[in-house]
Amino acid sequence: MNMNGPVHISRNERLQTCHEIAARLHEVYKDKILAIGVYGSVAKGADGPFSDIEMFCVLNESNASVDFSHEWSAGPWKAEVNVCSSDILLKMASTVEGEWPLTHGPFFAPLRLYDPKDFFSILKEAAESPTKEDFRHAINEVLVGEMYEFIGKLRNVRTNGPHTYLPYLIMQFAHYGAMLVGLHNQKLFSTGSMVLPEALELPGRPDGFEYLVKLVMSGNLAEPAKIISACENFWSGLVSWAAEHDYHMRSQRIPF
Repeated sequence: MNMNGPVHISRNERLQTCHEIAARLHEVYKDKILAIGVYGSVAKGADGPFSDIEMFCVLNESNASVDFSHEWSAGPWKAEVNVCSSDILLKMASTVEGEWPLTHGPFFAPLRLYDPKDFFSILKEAAESPTKEDFRHAINEVLVGEMYEFIGKLRNVRTNGPHTYLPYLIMQFAHYGAMLVGLHNQKLFSTGSMVLPEALELPGRPDGFEYLVKLVMSGNLAEPAKIISACENFWSGLVSWAAEHDYHMRSQRIPF
């Protein structure tokens, strides 16, 4: 048995494995299956020699409230199959949350292995249905739920330490800053590894974002003062950016 992690596998071999998994799903779920598709790098044709397999197995709506994953390693490769009823998947596709630019790509263009009723076209329509207000709400949630919290943690570290926490914090600033830029532009990122460089190509970025992201991508995160300055400058730019676009970091009253 291979215990050394993923091994070099060709795209054709990986696709063959996808079809074998689909055949097994048909054996297990039989006529309950509405559609089967592949998402992630394999669906985009961008998989590398060590990429894993990610798949949807969509069940008829009569199988309501089904939502779980099979995730396993065969030794040389790893796979994840999300099994869920169609209503749940459609609701997920039409919901905008903070990491939408990274999480919702699968809903737009899965590689179809079985789709006799054209369900994946309906899924794409659901993914395209959110309104500008939905994106605005998600942006407000990230501003308060993540960015405001991060700046508080940064200032605690500046006052009390430990400075060893700073590299992690600036990476969080960069990641969720990129999510804000993606949400603002209603733009999906292609892969997790491309979030930061692709965010730098989008318009309407807050002041301080570019410097902070380039600092993170450089890996030069050994100077506490430089990290603190970059995060504080980005925070200032974020406050101005939010005011310019009528995003909100505060409530006038306790919301309950």
